[in-house]
Amino acid sequence: MAYEDYRLIRIEVDGPIVTATVDAPPINVITLALYGELLKLSQELAADPDALVFVLKSADPDFFLAHFDVAAILDFPTEPEPTREAAANNAYHAMCERFRTMDKVTIAQIEGRLGGGGSELCMSFDMRFGVIGKTIVNQMEVPLGILPGGSGTQNLPRLIGRNRAIEVILGGVDLDAVTAERWGYLNRALPSEEIGPFVSDLAKRIASFPIEAVRLAKQAINGADGPLAEGLAQESYLFQKLTRTPHARRNMQRFLELGGQTREAELKVAELSGKLTQG
Repeated sequence: MAYEDYRLIRIEVDGPIVTATVDAPPINVITLALYGELLKLSQELAADPDALVFVLKSADPDFFLAHFDVAAILDFPTEPEPTREAAANNAYHAMCERFRTMDKVTIAQIEGRLGGGGSELCMSFDMRFGVIGKTIVNQMEVPLGILPGGSGTQNLPRLIGRNRAIEVILGGVDLDAVTAERWGYLNRALPSEEIGPFVSDLAKRIASFPIEAVRLAKQAINGADGPLAEGLAQESYLFQKLTRTPHARRNMQRFLELGGQTREAELKVAELSGKLTQG
């Protein structure tokens, strides 16, 4: 996949890892132009058969994604009256869901402020990492007289719980990195010098594993959004599919050859699993 004709996003491809860096001065506001590029990127990434891990970053050390362009919202049509039928075609919702459900692992490396629609986009990513003392999350819509319209009222309660989502959305308060980690918005809050190497190492580690296992494991986890019985049936089906793949059989055999199921090796099983695709 070429990933061409982007002006506000820099894209790098390193084998199965795609990294996108938003560079939209002065503060990475999601203008209609940047939104168009994020939408296009979501579509191209979802269609890329070679991509497995996607990392979103910012070129601005103070702002990851500020929020959606308020001036653009003021220009949104106000006629005719809103209908649920029209709302069902919300393209921003579709973009966020594409990042959540695509067969790639999506990671947001959030090193500055994140607000409004930018936060809603990141809520749909598989993982979010922030920086202690720098990462701030803010939903500033209610103070403006609107509400989060890019999936935030639905996804934030699922991430941090209803009562905390009420505080963040209705209060319009800043959520610092340490609190965001404790509440479940961030996977981890890391020192500034550690976030880059940590995310890079994690992306490379995931990308080294059998591609079918990564993709189907994410698909199975997404099944947890529905009824438990359906999720369990999906998990069982996907497990059976994977046990029949050459990659799985090779790696399970190598696991045993490297000492798997011995006391010494099992005490360092994470380290051992990282060696399964080496040599």
